[in-house]
Amino acid sequence: MVKREINVEPYNKKWKVKFKNEKSKLEKIFNDILVKIYHIGSTAIPNIKAKPVIDIMVVVEDIDKVDNYNDRIKSLGYEPKGEFGIKNRRFFQKGGNNRTHHIHIFQQGDKEIKRHINFRDYIKSHPKEAQKYSQLKEILADKYSQDINKYNKGKNDFIAEIDSKAVEWKKNN
Repeated sequence: MVKREINVEPYNKKWKVKFKNEKSKLEKIFNDILVKIYHIGSTAIPNIKAKPVIDIMVVVEDIDKVDNYNDRIKSLGYEPKGEFGIKNRRFFQKGGNNRTHHIHIFQQGDKEIKRHINFRDYIKSHPKEAQKYSQLKEILADKYSQDINKYNKGKNDFIAEIDSKAVEWKKNN
């Protein structure tokens, strides 16, 4: 198996366009169970470095119906991965070892939805925190360029800290 190289790149305005293009395709596929589609992850945050993988969060009425759409998602080049480590999620990836997109699907009301949105919005509203995150990801990508698990683990404490700050920030805004 070929190891996936971890690269972070400067923010690219094309990421927003790639999200919008994929969003329109997903709206057609999930039309009858769709609640909302969000651009999440680092490619949704201007001016920070990111792995050039577009993270898309799809919120649906009923998570149990998502598996019925696997063939249609495959036709867009995605690989269904089931829950893939997060209970009550459906995860899809596109691009094999050269990933281009991830889809995270949750049922409306799942706590992960608010967590992802709060994190994104907090980081976008706090440029110093965004730059700290960007620098951390660059350091980790250099250090663990062949080990996605260590790269992700290296971000965990920072993400947990921001998640906590984001909850308080959201309460006050």
